[in-house]
Amino acid sequence: MPIALYALTVGAFGIGVTEFVIMGLLLQVSADLGISVPLAGLLMTGYALGVFVGAPILTIATRSLPRKTTLLVLMAIFTLGNLAAALSPSFGWLMAARIVTALAHGTFFGVGSLVATSLVAPERKASAIALMFTGLTLATLLGVPFGSWLGLAFGWRSTFWAVTAIGLVALVVLAVFVPADRERVVPGSLAEEFKVLARPQVQLGLVMTVLGFGGIFAVFTFIQPILVQLAGFSEAAVSPILLVFGGGLVVGNLLGGRWTDRRLAPALIGSIALLTVAMFASGFAFHSQIGAIIAAFVLGAAAFATVAPLQMWVLQQAGGAGQGLASSLNIAAFNLGNAFGAWLGGVVITQGLGYGAIAPVAAVVPLLALGLAILAVSLERRAARIVPACAT
Repeated sequence: MPIALYALTVGAFGIGVTEFVIMGLLLQVSADLGISVPLAGLLMTGYALGVFVGAPILTIATRSLPRKTTLLVLMAIFTLGNLAAALSPSFGWLMAARIVTALAHGTFFGVGSLVATSLVAPERKASAIALMFTGLTLATLLGVPFGSWLGLAFGWRSTFWAVTAIGLVALVVLAVFVPADRERVVPGSLAEEFKVLARPQVQLGLVMTVLGFGGIFAVFTFIQPILVQLAGFSEAAVSPILLVFGGGLVVGNLLGGRWTDRRLAPALIGSIALLTVAMFASGFAFHSQIGAIIAAFVLGAAAFATVAPLQMWVLQQAGGAGQGLASSLNIAAFNLGNAFGAWLGGVVITQGLGYGAIAPVAAVVPLLALGLAILAVSLERRAARIVPACAT
């Protein structure tokens, strides 16, 4: 893999830390700002909605810029947003800073996916995307546990100061190692790009992404209180368990990329099916400490095994001029799922069902995604049979 891919991984790492680190700081933020844990969980929802809104807007706004320039502008926005979060005096200011930071997220991964696939041979495109998304998994493996420990030891603001520094490092690495565009970007008409969104298979792919990650983030958002109040761990034990969870993300992400390079359709259906089973099983596992540790790894692996097949499905079904917009919108869909999941988990808690009910309730959501995946693959195979028949 070319070194430029690893530069993209560094950028993804910085963005991933900002997105996920709040999961390990909910108790500290709620105590310091005098708000409830479900309200603090909305910081995850606000970030995800910022990605959902920012992805199409910034993708269209930067469509005429060289891709490397776009990546650098987005990383600068990300860094300034984290600086504002570290200085936030109240919940409202912190939410606003999170949303500003999130605006750059979707377009970074959308453009980054196109850059990554342009750097490798066709048979390695899914693995290239998986390698870039390894930055997200490493952010959870290393950045989130470290951020959780840092917030516990020095206050949650120290975590955002550290993420600001990571953003500066990522900005330099991208500037040095990502190659300049070989050809000038000549965007097609906006009408042509938006036509992609009318394709049923693209729509199915986006909805699958929302549902797949909607379920898992109902659990991920409240992983700290689940481990402390349900499994009985101390707050200090959360960081090491998040390392286990992050290890699962790395393994699942890389295996999902290889699986997708071999056969996309089986990888799509199989990975979502594994996620659904893991979600149901974790509802029981979180009631014991050993079970919770095992569940953390399995959930991480199952969740990020879906990333490469979902992203490649949308890219493949989009094709042509609309690939950039579709790619960014799939990242937006990923984060809309995050927002929905954080909201769903909060509803389960506020309705008095308790932390133990989050996983079983949320497991229904990826089950719906599995049904859509089976439908999408069936429609594609049917269309493939019809085309040769028409030709004869």
